[in-house]
Amino acid sequence: MKVHELPTPSLLVDVHAFDRNVETMAKRWPGRTLRPHVKAFKSTALAARLAEAGHRGFCCATVREMMGMAAAGLGDDLLLANESLDLDRLTGIVESGVARITVAVDSEATIEAAARARIPEVVVDVNVGLPRCGCDPTDAGRLADLARATGLVVRGVMGYEGHLMREPGDTKADLVARSMAVLLEAAEAVGGDVVSGGGTGTWDTNTWVTELQAGSYCLMDTEYTDHAADFENALFVNSTVISITPGRWGVLDAGLKAFGMDHGDPRVLEVGDCWFVSDEHITFGLAEGASVAVGDRVRVIPAHVDPTVSQHERLHLVDDDEVLEVWDVDLRGW
Repeated sequence: MKVHELPTPSLLVDVHAFDRNVETMAKRWPGRTLRPHVKAFKSTALAARLAEAGHRGFCCATVREMMGMAAAGLGDDLLLANESLDLDRLTGIVESGVARITVAVDSEATIEAAARARIPEVVVDVNVGLPRCGCDPTDAGRLADLARATGLVVRGVMGYEGHLMREPGDTKADLVARSMAVLLEAAEAVGGDVVSGGGTGTWDTNTWVTELQAGSYCLMDTEYTDHAADFENALFVNSTVISITPGRWGVLDAGLKAFGMDHGDPRVLEVGDCWFVSDEHITFGLAEGASVAVGDRVRVIPAHVDPTVSQHERLHLVDDDEVLEVWDVDLRGW
């Protein structure tokens, strides 16, 4: 199949950019030192490509992702890097032995949920500056003791410095160091050998974690390109020009329902600039001298990869106009 034969809007993954991104990350974080976060791409087929590159441990954000990865034979070491009180769906996987399951805990309630679901291993999630999940660092040791008292194995700690992913380069390194100092202090109180954290935005500044939780790096988006410049945009929304006002603007058939919009507008390539995004349309200003007609295909770079992928059912791995593989986005939902 050719790209121009695909219905639009549809997701394209440039095979060369993708492969280069995977290679770049693997040089800095080889094998088990990288724990790719499947929330970014929600595809077991894509995850299998990362496993082939040596990354056999994965992060998940939802129970659904954990279940899907285990069912796909990618359960060597799965971490639910998110608090959940709905862990009973994982009990059967644990008891079957088909996957190694670890979950994050940050309270008595999440420890109780893990024990009730017979989850064998946990990490203590520590707040390192992002006002989201994670316990007070001074409480991490107590929670680890409580987890062990309920029969859980505590593998170590995790902490996500998500508030620093888009920090300017001249201040990022210092602020990441401060954030990780908090995590390492908690790690001493908790015990275990895992210090998990980081992401695409701190892949080259976080030198303290034992494993990096990064997912966006392999596909990238417009928001991350300024903060992880070693990686390339590999994900595109394939769209069709459906209307032209000569010399002024054009309209594409991909809109709000095809993109994650929380990080701003997508970027229209070659033919013009995005003016605004409607439910089913992008209106773009025509670039000076642009030659574009109704029916032309246009590639658009999303501003936020994770929610963009979750809007679609398939990823198409492409080499120029050739569709090489079709990867199901099979880890959507919760």
